[in-house]
Amino acid sequence: MAKLTVLTEGFTGLSFEVNADKASVGRIEGNSLCIPEASVSSHHCELWLKGDDVIVKDLGSTNGSFINELQLAADKEATLRPGQILRLGQVQLRFETGKKQTEAPRQTVKLGDSGATAASGATAFSKKSNKANKVFFAVGGVLLLIIIGALVFAFLNLGSPNP
Repeated sequence: MAKLTVLTEGFTGLSFEVNADKASVGRIEGNSLCIPEASVSSHHCELWLKGDDVIVKDLGSTNGSFINELQLAADKEATLRPGQILRLGQVQLRFETGKKQTEAPRQTVKLGDSGATAASGATAFSKKSNKANKVFFAVGGVLLLIIIGALVFAFLNLGSPNP
């Protein structure tokens, strides 16, 4: 059974079974899957099952449709594979087939006509490395010590009479 399960807080537990018929997804009633969240467009995208995958077509949504953080081109189709995350605006859904999965496949997803490709496991924004955080805190600490030293020096000189 192929289904999309909502991961976003406030909608957790909501799921939708995907079949070969086109299903509309959007914010307003009348869609096959209604997600009443402001970042989801009234008619956000269409979905349908093709083999073990789901085909996603963004309908020119305001906040975009993303597969593992890679944006789909408007009015273009992309393939959502089992285990991958579909994000519509700020709402995340995971595609599950019910078959045992160890990890989402790291296959290439083609995005629109631009010819741009990326590994499905990649994200548009990556977390800063721990090394960068350490450097930031070290520089901040040194600057703080310099400022404290300058303030102490200034206060000591204010209290002493000038010759």
